[in-house]
Amino acid sequence: MGNKGRVAHECILDTRPFAEVGVTVDDIAKRLIDNGFHAPTMSWPVAGTLMVEPTESETKAEIDRFITALMAIRAEIEAVEKGEISAEDSPLRHAPHTVEDLVADWTRKYPREQGCFPPGAFRVDKYWPPVGRVDNVHGDRNLICICPPVESYAQAAE
Repeated sequence: MGNKGRVAHECILDTRPFAEVGVTVDDIAKRLIDNGFHAPTMSWPVAGTLMVEPTESETKAEIDRFITALMAIRAEIEAVEKGEISAEDSPLRHAPHTVEDLVADWTRKYPREQGCFPPGAFRVDKYWPPVGRVDNVHGDRNLICICPPVESYAQAAE
């Protein structure tokens, strides 16, 4: 609730302080994918933040599951802050985890269970992303169009 008593249907989570230990907004958003949540809007309207919309369309159980996921992510950030694991070696940086990660030889510095089945994630009917981490900035700056050439639309209209 804001200072004028209004209740909004969205909120901004400020992840910028975690950058001091090497944890990025991308790490947190992609870790939410491991929990079966669509990554929230990143860096809009404020750079380095997540905008979430826990609206009335979600059940209390789903909101509780989201909170469980955020608390587990915070615990993983605390492990980085305490020096127990580096940000680069953490499940945050390797998120999202794929089925290939689940079945391949495991060489990471955290347990497979933690990476693939974090608290709040479904074990039955779990969403598995088809690919792991991608370079968002590279993708944004190097758009690849798989559409037919514009000329083919003109020919089809004739």
